[in-house]
Amino acid sequence: MHGEPSVARQLGEALRERDETIAVAESCTGGLLGSTITGVPGASDYFVGGIISYTNRTKRRFLAVSRELLERYGAVSEQVATAMARHARDEAGADWGVSTTGYAGSAPDSATAPAGTVFVGVANAGRGPDSDPFTQVERHRFDGTRNEVRNRAVTRTLRTTLAHVRDGSR
Repeated sequence: MHGEPSVARQLGEALRERDETIAVAESCTGGLLGSTITGVPGASDYFVGGIISYTNRTKRRFLAVSRELLERYGAVSEQVATAMARHARDEAGADWGVSTTGYAGSAPDSATAPAGTVFVGVANAGRGPDSDPFTQVERHRFDGTRNEVRNRAVTRTLRTTLAHVRDGSR
């Protein structure tokens, strides 16, 4: 299994304990995040689904990321990671939405960030008695091959999400 199974297992246990659900919107990780989460037995208790949106066109069509947002900030940006995480959460009716967008391999010449740049978005619906909706995005820079960057992005995303779920708030 790719990513870090023990963290995926811990995330699943934390979600199950809180009776909460999660949905993912992936770009640079290309389905690896969802695959790692669902690699844990019983994931159907908390994982509701995901969208792999590898191009701007699919980000617009399936994740409702506006053309204006993509043109102004680029697909690899805090703003797009925010929109992706919120849309995954809202459309799936999940408590948590998580997104990854970045350059796992070489970045295009027009890119404003180097290869290995990944934005991880975490959006919470704020359904608990002591929580409010929030979205938080982290920017990371991972070294390594395309697959190493993807694996590191998945591990970081799982750890970040687990910390938020355990905290139940920001």
